[in-house]
Amino acid sequence: MGRPPGRVQSQQFQMRVSDEFLKSVDKWRAKQDGKPSRAEAIRRLVELGLTVKAKSKQPSAALAGRAKELATKAAEKMIDPSVPAEERAQRRRRLTRGPSEFREDRADLPKAKK
Repeated sequence: MGRPPGRVQSQQFQMRVSDEFLKSVDKWRAKQDGKPSRAEAIRRLVELGLTVKAKSKQPSAALAGRAKELATKAAEKMIDPSVPAEERAQRRRRLTRGPSEFREDRADLPKAKK
């Protein structure tokens, strides 16, 4: 196989991996065109990992809906039932949205434009 054409790779990198890891890499590279070497397969996988957006940080609509439902139920238990309905709704919104100073750090909300 050899080095990929057109790439300058001057740094050597070594690491220890498990047999299971190598089996997974070998299984992946067997499906690739030209069956790249293990080193090239790992380079490609790392490049893919660095360029693909992490989906795990973005909750699905179903999970987000369920989380909102659970948060609303928990907030209802904490809110005084003798408070008028409008005030309860306002308190529930404040509890489920979180403190304003933390909202900008939440991963599940879009970033505010400055």
